[in-house]
Amino acid sequence: MIQVSQIWRYPVKSMQGERLQDVVLSERGIRGDRVWAVRDEVRGGIRGAKKIPALMRCRSRYLEPPSSDAVVAAEISLPDGTTVMSDASSVSADLSAALGHEVTLWPLQPATDLDHYRRGAPDHDDLETELREMFAVTPEEDLPDLSKLPPQVFEFESPPGTYFDAFPLLIVSEASLARLAELTPESRIDVRRFRPNLLLSSNDGASGFAEMEWIGRRFRLGECEIAIETECPRCVMTTLGFADLPKDPVIMRTLVREADHNFGVYAGVARGGMVRVGDTLEEI
Repeated sequence: MIQVSQIWRYPVKSMQGERLQDVVLSERGIRGDRVWAVRDEVRGGIRGAKKIPALMRCRSRYLEPPSSDAVVAAEISLPDGTTVMSDASSVSADLSAALGHEVTLWPLQPATDLDHYRRGAPDHDDLETELREMFAVTPEEDLPDLSKLPPQVFEFESPPGTYFDAFPLLIVSEASLARLAELTPESRIDVRRFRPNLLLSSNDGASGFAEMEWIGRRFRLGECEIAIETECPRCVMTTLGFADLPKDPVIMRTLVREADHNFGVYAGVARGGMVRVGDTLEEI
């Protein structure tokens, strides 16, 4: 039996999130998930921690659970322990000071506002150099296979109308965390590094990177139905130091070698509803 053991929501893209007991899912994923993001006012475009690593030293949460799919304000905890609301007049200045980089904070904009979602200027003129830095790939390693991701993500920072990297849900299994810990005994393998929405446990002896076997299949989860779309190719964010976790490039070396860069799977929501810790995943 496969069950939900943890649920995570991230009100602001690339910041630490909040662990929950239940959430509402819709076609756009967990209600309130990644509905705010920073815009880089130096190079342009919506940015995450791939480009502004200090974002992961901030934390976001809701003081009250969102009661609808409308964007509501979240509380942001800055690295120095001070807090600011995402709709405060000072929030962009406060974040810029905390991150050491000029940014503005934006709620989700309409999908028709393509310029808002369009990628900003790259850090490098050479595309391969840009991708190697983003995905923390060494000169001796191949780049990840990105062909299964939505084509919009090559022109836009996220599919327009969302701040997701590719799909609305990211799922990781406890079996994958355990296997990665076995492969990297000197590393601290913590679920927070991998930023899933759902962490799933199993009592059927699943081992290795178990969720890769679910790709292309459809499941019932609580009141919902989800479709597992593809693997999640991992980037430099898994190696960053934040909170009590140290910087650790060994994690990406291991994922490249043992899992072809991937960890966890992306999913879409075919039917919305409530999902709770303890709900079971059942194939349809």
